[in-house]
Amino acid sequence: MVELFNVLSLVFVSLATMNCGMTIDDISSLRQNHVYIRDEVTLLKIIRKFVQDGTSNLQIVTDFDLTLTKQHIDGKHALSSFGMFRKCKQLPEEYLEEAKHLYDKYRPMEIDPHLSLHEKSIAMSEWMQAASNLLKGFEFDSNEIKEVARTFDNILRDGTTEMFEKLYNVNVPVIVFSAGLGDMVEAVLRYHNALFDNVKVISNFLKYNGKQLDGFKNDVMIHAYNKNKCAVAEDSLKVLGSNRQNVLLMGDTTGDADMIEEIENRTDKTVLKIGFLYEHVEASLEAFMKKFDIVLVDDQTMRVPMEILQLIL
Repeated sequence: MVELFNVLSLVFVSLATMNCGMTIDDISSLRQNHVYIRDEVTLLKIIRKFVQDGTSNLQIVTDFDLTLTKQHIDGKHALSSFGMFRKCKQLPEEYLEEAKHLYDKYRPMEIDPHLSLHEKSIAMSEWMQAASNLLKGFEFDSNEIKEVARTFDNILRDGTTEMFEKLYNVNVPVIVFSAGLGDMVEAVLRYHNALFDNVKVISNFLKYNGKQLDGFKNDVMIHAYNKNKCAVAEDSLKVLGSNRQNVLLMGDTTGDADMIEEIENRTDKTVLKIGFLYEHVEASLEAFMKKFDIVLVDDQTMRVPMEILQLIL
């Protein structure tokens, strides 16, 4: 995999020197059958601007669960950061049973193509509040999170670690904006050598009262459909509102496409949005195409984002 990205690097750096006169055909991964482009003219305009402005004007905003991580592995749904957390052996049985009940109730709502964003947002708020309440009143040693993270060797999309390393080498800020469990997100990235100094994780982090868990630290829990509001409330505003005008955004829900919407609307930022779609493809594709510039259907790699970034890096 490393050799593949090194070869791609040489190819696409040479392309970037051709006065930005590229076409979609110059980026071979965009011609794959599972790649859907909303508007080729607009996409090329965005990519050309990214190339012309260079790395000093670029930043990355990405979801974690099912975006940096795979959506399925060997035909089985990949676990979310909360799912990985539930592998901790010290968690009480009552917690595990109720957490599964909440997942079975709310996860179908999260990905239901027939529910409105408003309905989904209400459901996700209920889920996160219930999840926070569950995480209260029992002892927990946080060191086990690091141990559990080590058991997920293949959880990141192919090419993710290499992409993060390249972004670090050219000092491009990366914001991982996750509705998952921030403690596990950081542990997984750290284990895969992807938690560099330029990476900031904004997520739901565990709160402790002595040795006991006491829910989440956040006053407002982050879920897939309120990230746009949380972006304004978080201290990430200084990063998102910085003088870096070009943003590559990645996510796996239509809510992720809007996660910097309130900041985007009041600045002159140029945003390229890439969406990863796996479940309910036929019913969801139209909604994804309205929200994302590029939609990748059942793609468990970072090939498309990486080939675009190679033009800039």
